[in-house]
Amino acid sequence: MKIICEGIELSDAVMKVVKACSTKTTNPILETIKISAENDVLTLLATDGEISIQKKIKAEVLEEGVACVPGKYFSDFIKKLENAQLTLTCESDKLDIRYGDSESSIQVLPAEDFPAIDMKIDEKSFSLLSKDLKDLIAKTTFCCAQDDSRPVLKGCLIEAKEGTVTFTALDGYRMAIARRDVSAANGDVRIICPARTLNEIGRMISAEEEPLEVFVQKNMLLVSIEDTVLTSRLYEGDFINVSNIIPKAFTSEIVVDKKVLDESVDRASVLARTDKNSILCFDIKENGMAITSNTSIGRVDESVPVELEGKDVSIALNSKYIGECLSAVDEEKVRICFNGAVSPCVVLPKEGDSFLYLILPVRTTA
Repeated sequence: MKIICEGIELSDAVMKVVKACSTKTTNPILETIKISAENDVLTLLATDGEISIQKKIKAEVLEEGVACVPGKYFSDFIKKLENAQLTLTCESDKLDIRYGDSESSIQVLPAEDFPAIDMKIDEKSFSLLSKDLKDLIAKTTFCCAQDDSRPVLKGCLIEAKEGTVTFTALDGYRMAIARRDVSAANGDVRIICPARTLNEIGRMISAEEEPLEVFVQKNMLLVSIEDTVLTSRLYEGDFINVSNIIPKAFTSEIVVDKKVLDESVDRASVLARTDKNSILCFDIKENGMAITSNTSIGRVDESVPVELEGKDVSIALNSKYIGECLSAVDEEKVRICFNGAVSPCVVLPKEGDSFLYLILPVRTTA
């Protein structure tokens, strides 16, 4: 293999695909990036067995070929050559990199050991605007579980049917649901996609309102954005029936300015985080909502104006959970619903059902 390419284009491609390289494996080939040169196109591919990312760039291919280079070291090195024109030559067990009057080399692994990646995933699909998919990911994945005790909860339930796609995530303490319209669909979709996969897709998406198609086949998902293709395995198993979790009615509801509440919660959380339980207390009455954080370090006591319908209520919430929920919301006003101090509270838009957050309260001794 012998190719000539621009360092900035190669670096950009390498930085995208290296995120799929494995960092914890007994199989060294999963730590590599597979580089294939053919028809004036350089294709880079990496996989850790769960996610794979492929990126294509233009190159002057003098001699076609393929090589597998150590992902981390190759990406770190190429990033420092962004302003140079590069000549890559692979012979036997090493890749030579020429830049200006200098030359370096890096060991390669046999390309035949690299796992085959299926890029033909198109049994079912749904289409939506790229900014809507980015927003769905941002509004839900932070509520996915982090531990391995229930693997399916490390992913989002994605359901596409009847012109709507719904993302649902929960970790046992909180839940997020977000909905957007789809422009087209080929069959109903119900999958559990790893949060890591979705976050990687979110980083790939620009803020432009471009149509984007998500493909699904059996236990695999594929998304193609410009010259980058991501595939991922999906989780198998039964997701929790969330319809049984969401309360059907509430005894208290408030409407509050989201920005004012978010800023108040943010300030109170500075002290709350010094306590192991990170508790914020909310005392809601007709004339306003008191937000209190009381720890051994000090005390914060703030008041936020609200519109209350129903009974007065006092409830304690984890500062991280309510803070992350409010940060993900971009509405001017939100509606928060309660059924007393020991039942979950639910955060909704003032109008409509584009999102829903459910947070379990913290039981206090007071």
